[in-house]
Amino acid sequence: MSGILDQLIVYHPAPWVDLDWARASGLPLEDVWFQAADGTRLFGWYAESSATPAVLLWCHGNAGNIINRLDNLAELYRLGFSVFLFDYRGYGRSRGRPSEEGLYQDALAAYAYLTETRRIRPERLVLFGRSLGAAVAGEVASQRPVAGLILESPFPSVEAMARAHYFGLPLHWLLGARFDLADRLQHISVPILVVHGDRDEVVPLQLGKQVFDVAREPKSFYLVHGADHNNLYLIGGQPYFQRLKRFAEEVIRG
Repeated sequence: MSGILDQLIVYHPAPWVDLDWARASGLPLEDVWFQAADGTRLFGWYAESSATPAVLLWCHGNAGNIINRLDNLAELYRLGFSVFLFDYRGYGRSRGRPSEEGLYQDALAAYAYLTETRRIRPERLVLFGRSLGAAVAGEVASQRPVAGLILESPFPSVEAMARAHYFGLPLHWLLGARFDLADRLQHISVPILVVHGDRDEVVPLQLGKQVFDVAREPKSFYLVHGADHNNLYLIGGQPYFQRLKRFAEEVIRG
């Protein structure tokens, strides 16, 4: 029962749309097929830049697929980042069906692709997790060396989200997914940047502050005034992107 509810409530993948996305976006998108530990075939895009040594491993949120992040990817690329943006199992072109453990395996496989196939040193890697992807990025940071961790619009756990949205009722008891980022953060000691919008109605600001509170030092919090959950990077504009760039540069130098 919990598995069925997870598919209905937690994960909202979108199917792939065939198009020459590199030409449509004007970005140097390299198609990447790679494999999770359980054999699931996964797909992502790597956009390489030589402007900075920082490489972002992007764990996106629970809806859509990587196509929906192209305009955001373009801004990150223009900042000088190399970016690996991949789809979890069941999203876009990636095979399989999403699950909490599956998403963790997928992100670890993406990390392995960067460090083993592309030979990128961990001290150049910055994990970028948005919303549900913040918990996924946190899992990777708790298991693998990285330079830093950006958590955007994060929540402490599925339990905290359920209580925030369902009048305190323990709906999480019916779900299999936990995505307990708060627990993972107890085992992470790399620099952390938490980013949140003060008008976020999907993941209320108080949950982002709870994530920040449990994170270990060194850490910093960046508030985007007027931003909701899905328009944070648009409302934040250049000051927001410059904050991400400054964080990445600092942790890479460190």
